[in-house]
Amino acid sequence: MRKVSIFGATGSIGQSTIDLIARDPDAYQVVALSGGRNVAQLAADARRLNAQVAVTAFDDCYDDLKAALAGSGIEAAAGAGAMDGAAKRPADWVMSAIVGAAGLKPGLLALEQGATLALANKESLVCAGELVRRTAAQNGGTLLPVDSEHSAVFQALIGEDRAAVERVIITASGGAFRDWSLDQMAAATPEQAATHPNWAMGQRITIDSASMFNKALEVIETHELFGFREDQIEVVVHPESLVHALIGFSDGGIMAHLGPADMRHAIGFALHWPERDHVPVERLDLTQIGALTFRAPDETRYPALRLAREVMQAGGLMGAVFNAAKETALDGFLGHRIGFLQMAEVVEEVLARLSSDPCLTNDTMTLESVLETDQMARQTAETVINDLQT
Repeated sequence: MRKVSIFGATGSIGQSTIDLIARDPDAYQVVALSGGRNVAQLAADARRLNAQVAVTAFDDCYDDLKAALAGSGIEAAAGAGAMDGAAKRPADWVMSAIVGAAGLKPGLLALEQGATLALANKESLVCAGELVRRTAAQNGGTLLPVDSEHSAVFQALIGEDRAAVERVIITASGGAFRDWSLDQMAAATPEQAATHPNWAMGQRITIDSASMFNKALEVIETHELFGFREDQIEVVVHPESLVHALIGFSDGGIMAHLGPADMRHAIGFALHWPERDHVPVERLDLTQIGALTFRAPDETRYPALRLAREVMQAGGLMGAVFNAAKETALDGFLGHRIGFLQMAEVVEEVLARLSSDPCLTNDTMTLESVLETDQMARQTAETVINDLQT
């Protein structure tokens, strides 16, 4: 019986993971579940899976969680310290699905225990890719990608010679505004941006999809996970969201990975790896699909892609700057303090202001330096947002 933990259990990735595990309860012992303020869902899932401990990230939710778990024998805990403690509990397989930079430390702690980390938290690699890889290598941990694009790359590379790879192509749906004009995008509301044409995802990642910041993070993640150069990584807009990634080889051949727009495929692959097993997702009928379309992304509409390449070229801690500025800009958009297109303006200005600091490109990466950089970038982004409002 495999011991598993799920961090970010109440989000869309966490719920899909729970769906798979609950279908085969005799195969898994659930160690820890974590969530945010959706205490009712967290407690219900903890009871359903008979978890050892359920942790909410918010101290003020502790009493509600404890009450919801009363009589179950399941431990309730709250706060950052409790999250760290849960991540240190021995587990064979850990889902990292906490959104944003907050997912970095629990993932590192799980790797320190030698766990297999199923990584849906792309921000961990964007902020601290070198640190995450080093922690896994030093402790016998394993990194498995769960983003659909990176799972597709991982699968397409099995049995292949990495030296024969010329290019890696990851696909983007284009999000809610793929057919909007720039004027329409400038006036877009958070509610409009939070509606995805293909995927069922949380609010923040759906808006990031509309701005292509999500894809920008995934470009950096491709570099950090697989070691491909910036100039080898391409993005194409693929409205059908059925081809998740393609690998181009030195003989001119291209291998594509296709699958339904259902995250349970990538999650199930990581859960069963190194074997393949049944996953309850739709089977594609190519005769019904009819056509697959692709087009180049317009970087005038999506400057996030250009900024991601500049971040990769700069290296060091600039990924942490990029992510923190992006998260702060998204908060500003959600709070109606800036417009949709201004999010990219904020990120670009933060990168410009901090790129001259040699400590951000030359220092050895530690958790402390990543967290310090994160806070500095968030403060700078707040200043930029305030400047835009005046």
